[in-house]
Amino acid sequence: MAPSGSRNIRKDCRRVLYWIPVLFICLIVAWSYYAYVVQLCIETIENLGEKIVYLLVYHVFFIMFVWAYWQTIFTKPMNPLKEFHLSHSDKELLEREDRGESRQEILRRIAKDLPIYTQTTSGAIRYCERCNLVKPDRCHHCSVCDKCILKMDHHCPWVNNCVGFSNYKYFTLFLAYSLLYCLFITATDLQYFIKFWTNGLPDTQAKFHIMFLFFASSMFSVSLASLFAYHCWLVCKNRSTLEVFRAPAFSHGTDKNGFSLGVRKNFCQVFGDEKKYWLLPIFSSQGDGCSFPACLVNIDPEQPSSPTGPAADKSDGEIHQFPAKPLRESQSRLLNNGQTWTDSEGKEGKDRQGTSNPAMTIEKET
Repeated sequence: MAPSGSRNIRKDCRRVLYWIPVLFICLIVAWSYYAYVVQLCIETIENLGEKIVYLLVYHVFFIMFVWAYWQTIFTKPMNPLKEFHLSHSDKELLEREDRGESRQEILRRIAKDLPIYTQTTSGAIRYCERCNLVKPDRCHHCSVCDKCILKMDHHCPWVNNCVGFSNYKYFTLFLAYSLLYCLFITATDLQYFIKFWTNGLPDTQAKFHIMFLFFASSMFSVSLASLFAYHCWLVCKNRSTLEVFRAPAFSHGTDKNGFSLGVRKNFCQVFGDEKKYWLLPIFSSQGDGCSFPACLVNIDPEQPSSPTGPAADKSDGEIHQFPAKPLRESQSRLLNNGQTWTDSEGKEGKDRQGTSNPAMTIEKET
């Protein structure tokens, strides 16, 4: 076993290495600021009105881009609430049990009153042995952060942070403003790039900066446009990147549309109800990150039903209904009059077991 001191040194080295992509982005942005403001606007552009307009618009995009990037990097990912963690006694009881049936009963007892609708594809309770907690819906364990992250989308090396419930809005705005930033530079730099390329302007120091600035901004625009479009699609579908690759599993089987409430409500889950905050990197997302309203959905013919999960009732051969549980206030805000919830066992207001299944077994899931 390696000494604890060497492990701490390796951990510190990894932490430093993780900041290299962020440092690279910061250096590129700092150079682009110098190239655009000094070499293009101040040194090259002669028309005073054009110069002022370019500088004003550029700094608006630059400030919003840096603000959103800062928020994405330094907003700590949210972790599950204490109610999802096992108590000390439950943890000891679970560790002492060797039989899967007994361990199952312990987790079923803990999870039955929690607002949980998802399970593993094999029908097991989503339990994290590293964090000792029952995972809330859409929560996953990040191997880099070594924590369970609420509504985890992915771990992004370019921000050295997990993108999840607490900063997904910031990340989306970061993509939007970085795209606008690059597109604005490309559009305003194009005419001077052409002039330098055709020797229409004197061969000065600004030539290299203006030409390379056009190439860099146009290439970044292409990659950012595709990434931003992809995350806009995720927002409209109310999915995360992880859920695209592995659809959440409910009692009736996997369902990639399980949390979709419609485009408008899906958008408001991320950006909030108040329009004045939509374009600002200020937290306005709905809910608490631990519970999300499931809905009535059309079953996806491409998604096979879970062999261990009980089938839900059908209406007209397509509509499937999720098991009911008491809604939290954060869930009720997202589900207005358009959604109805009924108990899968025909009981109202009592003995609700959610996704608990007598056939469930404990299964590790990251």
